[in-house]
Amino acid sequence: MLAIETKELVKKFKDVTAVGGINLQVKEGELFALLGTNGAGKTTTIKMLSSLIVPTCGEIEILGMDIVKDRQKIREIINVSPQETAIAPNLSVKENLEFMANVYQIPNREAKIEELVTLFHLEEVLGKKAKTLSGGWQRKVSIAIALINEPKILFLDEPTLGLDVIARKELWTVIESLKGRITVILTTHYMEEAESLSERIGIMAHGKLVAVGTAEQLKQSAGKSTLEDAFVELATKGA
Repeated sequence: MLAIETKELVKKFKDVTAVGGINLQVKEGELFALLGTNGAGKTTTIKMLSSLIVPTCGEIEILGMDIVKDRQKIREIINVSPQETAIAPNLSVKENLEFMANVYQIPNREAKIEELVTLFHLEEVLGKKAKTLSGGWQRKVSIAIALINEPKILFLDEPTLGLDVIARKELWTVIESLKGRITVILTTHYMEEAESLSERIGIMAHGKLVAVGTAEQLKQSAGKSTLEDAFVELATKGA
């Protein structure tokens, strides 16, 4: 089954077309990256796919369900880790996890929290207030919170934006561990990140999806030896 399918997806804000007619298919269990510069339409697309904003026109199906008619059911099986770190700054890491487990009414909450603590290696920061953590730790906690309800689809919007090299690599390891377990949609403008983590990449430019394929397929299509050069070629050509 397809995890996500869109048909002629459009989003306009007054006279500005942020997303202009996207047709996209993402397989269940796939790690799919949306690659593009700032303003390419990645975040707007994620917000539509995750039911945070309503499309101007077009269709979205999430695991066979319509994004409009079945919005509540869809929200129960997805989650989002936004660009802005989604944690309560004055709560400890453990309190953040406990709070969200209560919100989602997670059965066996302690076991689920322990599983996430182990996955993200949060033991040393469990008792610390979130606002005292480094950017890397805050992003880890934010993604852990997004996994608390065991979503079938997880949207990661620029998960490593602003992180140093070490923190970015550590987060890559965590994201890599999710492959095959759930469907992950990753937006980024880091070429290395898209190539290292994703099974397929969609290139966005000026609100359009101008190319889709593996990193190797995109390089071959553009006649380039690096993904960065391929991105520039395809984004410029397709804009």
